Amino acid sequence: MSGSRRERIAIQRVYEAPADPDRPCWLVDRIWPRGLSKAQAGLAGWAKEAAPDTGLRRWFGHEPERFGDFRRRYLAQLHAHPEHTDPLLAAARAGPIVLVYAARDAVHNNAVVLRDYLLARLNA
Repeated sequence: MSGSRRERIAIQRVYEAPADPDRPCWLVDRIWPRGLSKAQAGLAGWAKEAAPDTGLRRWFGHEPERFGDFRRRYLAQLHAHPEHTDPLLAAARAGPIVLVYAARDAVHNNAVVLRDYLLARLNA
């Protein structure tokens, strides 16, 4: 995968200042981030339905050793309901976007899996 394709969809923690304020940011968590108002967030959208379901989210619990199974189960959810990611795909086709998440772990979170899934759909 070329760098430019990966840059089409960036990921970032929602509590960080946007690296590029001109790129629309989409929250990809099912639960609104603690301590952040909607005005502060300045999001283009909230793709709540594209987030892992509550059961999977609770099972994962941000335990890095469960990430492989989490990835597999979450991808199964995404493949079962591709329509949940259609707004994100439309935004990414229009220009570069940022998927924002609240988790502290930048490597083991749903945004990482979702970005890979979206890039695969964009390139299909």
